[in-house]
Amino acid sequence: MRRVAAGLAPGIALSQGLAPVLGVRPWLLILGSLPGAASLAAQQYYAHPRNLFWPLMGHLFAAGPALPYAQRLQALGRAGVALWDVLHSASRRGSLDADIDARTATANDLGALLSAQPQICCVAFNGKSAATLFQRHGRTQWAGHTRQLTQLTLPSTSPAHAALSAADKLQQWQQLLALRPET
Repeated sequence: MRRVAAGLAPGIALSQGLAPVLGVRPWLLILGSLPGAASLAAQQYYAHPRNLFWPLMGHLFAAGPALPYAQRLQALGRAGVALWDVLHSASRRGSLDADIDARTATANDLGALLSAQPQICCVAFNGKSAATLFQRHGRTQWAGHTRQLTQLTLPSTSPAHAALSAADKLQQWQQLLALRPET
C-alpha cells in the first residue's frame, strides 16, 4: 500500500510492507528491507521478475518461481522458512533501498514475532541494506530476548545488486542449509 506522507515532496509516497509469512514452525526468518513497487503492487514478496529470491528458494527449499506464489509460500513453510521485512513502512521514491527516507522509517515488531515463534534460531538478512536498517530501527526490540540467534547477512537478491553473479549468490545463500536444526 502506498499513501502520500505528510510533509514530503510531491511524488514521494509512504510504502507499507506486507504481513509476515510464517508457516507452522519456522526455524529461519529471512528479513528484507521493505518491499519494492512491484511487490507492493502484486502484494507478493519479491515480485520483481529479475529478483533472484525465488530462483534461490527453488534451489534451497523447492520453492522456485515455476510454482504459483501460494505454493511457493507453502513450500517455504514446510521447509521452516519465514519471510518478513525489517521495516513496516517508510517513504521512498521508487524501489531502491538507498532511497528510503530514514526519517519516516518505522520498524516491524520483530520482538513480538520472536516471542510468538520461539523456535526461530536463525535470522538471515537479504542484503546489507536490510542488516543496516535492522541495526538502526529494529535491534532494540530484540534486547529482551535471551536466546542466541544466528544472524547472517547474505547478498541481496535484488536486480540492483549486480556485483555478484547468480551462481555466486546461490553459493553464499547455501550457508543457510548448514544452519538448519536437526529434527
